[in-house]
Amino acid sequence: MTSTPIVALERVAKTYGVFTALHPTDLQVEEGEFVTLLGPSGCGKTTTLRLIGGFEAASAGRVRIEGEDVTERPPYRRPVNTVFQDYALFPHMSVAENIAYGLSVKSNNIPKVERQSRVSEALAMVGLDGLTHRRPGELSGGQRQRVAMARAIVRRPRVLLLDEPLSALDVKLREGMQVELKRLHRELGITFIMVTHDQTEALALSDRIVVMNAGRIAQIGSPSELYDNPATPYVADFIGATNLLDGQVIGRDGDEIALRIGGGTIIRSRRGTAIPANAKNVILGMRPERLLPSAPDVANTLVLTVKENLFHGDRLRLELTAEGIDRSIFTELPRTAVAAVSSVDPGSRLVFHIDPADVMVFAGEKNP
Repeated sequence: MTSTPIVALERVAKTYGVFTALHPTDLQVEEGEFVTLLGPSGCGKTTTLRLIGGFEAASAGRVRIEGEDVTERPPYRRPVNTVFQDYALFPHMSVAENIAYGLSVKSNNIPKVERQSRVSEALAMVGLDGLTHRRPGELSGGQRQRVAMARAIVRRPRVLLLDEPLSALDVKLREGMQVELKRLHRELGITFIMVTHDQTEALALSDRIVVMNAGRIAQIGSPSELYDNPATPYVADFIGATNLLDGQVIGRDGDEIALRIGGGTIIRSRRGTAIPANAKNVILGMRPERLLPSAPDVANTLVLTVKENLFHGDRLRLELTAEGIDRSIFTELPRTAVAAVSSVDPGSRLVFHIDPADVMVFAGEKNP
């Protein structure tokens, strides 16, 4: 017997006149999951979140939460709460008043003593116990984000919706808040559905990621599934950096295929089952960190010329070119590995090896 998903979209679509923001979409989120909707601007991720929260009316399909049809219900009649991108705090209220606001409306009918207890509990969870009397203008960006989180969880929603909650923070603070979000999700035990365009954030926080493109779901999976086995070049390129190169199939041996790229370089892949048997034109995907410096006589190598090197602290990012390939190839070397190569100055020619198991292959265009 399968349990009822806490959130289910059934052929849900959203149109604005002739523009389709979300094509008919099915999605199920299980209780307690941390699910992230990931994609570039205009892909439909925020529209999907707003449809779950009730801030947008579905043009077609049904939205169910805990098995109940909530398609026609307004936000305040759904067991969800939302942390908005701009936090939407009341500037004239103190931290405690902001957090308590959602509990004080008449429809909640929560006694004052319980309201105070819940506010104290929420403040403790986000680490703001000593700031109850401050106003939002007296807080840092990270503190305001914590207040917004506390205000959302104080109502004890079944589902917490997060609309790019960390986008307004600087890099170091964002990394710290990722840890806090992960901790809160674990301690609260409720379902988190987050929208972001930041792939690193999605990989770090999510149980599952929903990659979206042009109003459709491109692929759903765990972070490791999407990173190691992307279904399309789009997903491969969006989930982590990927070198995508055109190639032609010149031979097959079981699941291993031989591919020609650029000016005649032969690369082998052990992912031949991922493309149709009659496919000739393919797209190769190679993660930058899987390209490793090598001796010339090792199999599955590429001879590349350094175009530029960029210092990234503990690693060096190289932009490389190859004969017959009209786009740059990137790799990243730990600084400890740089000593193993002769030179990383522009114009230097280096040999790189990649394991056939690490060469992703996708069917290209103009195949039979």
